[in-house]
Amino acid sequence: MRALVVYESMYGNTHAIGDAIGRGLARGGEVQVVAIARATPEMVAAADLLIVGGPTHMHGMAKLATREKARERAARTESTLVMDPDAGQIGVKELLRSLPRAHGRAAAAFDTRVIGPAWLTGHAATAIAGRLRRRGFHMVAPPESFLVDHETHLVDGEVERAEQFGTGLAGAFTGVG
Repeated sequence: MRALVVYESMYGNTHAIGDAIGRGLARGGEVQVVAIARATPEMVAAADLLIVGGPTHMHGMAKLATREKARERAARTESTLVMDPDAGQIGVKELLRSLPRAHGRAAAAFDTRVIGPAWLTGHAATAIAGRLRRRGFHMVAPPESFLVDHETHLVDGEVERAEQFGTGLAGAFTGVG
């Protein structure tokens, strides 16, 4: 199995979750984990399993305006937030728009979101999964959320849970669990 984990991250949380999913997936084969800005069409085409993730902004996927708000929030003098080095203008929405038809290739979706009920916080992974399906991908797992607190720090145990999610994806894809 060749898996590609592609993530959009503003403050590093989704990046950390993508890395953890990659560690779990590595038990089932070859894995590459890359920021969306570094993902190439060749990488996507070579993957047997594509995992796409991003932060939940304003109840859904990040967009240019919400990425700018995240930058402004981090730039405030009183802020302790640090921008992910790969945070850019290109995000999940732009990647998904550019994908060619997948014709049944395997995929999964994840997000990071503020702790609380999904109906209140939003859930970007559901929208990511829907767009992947519309591009012809077959979802091998339900969309998954990983939680951050109100100070935008990953909740204890979420990195470990992400690694388990990756292990489960590898098992679901390869049939070995």
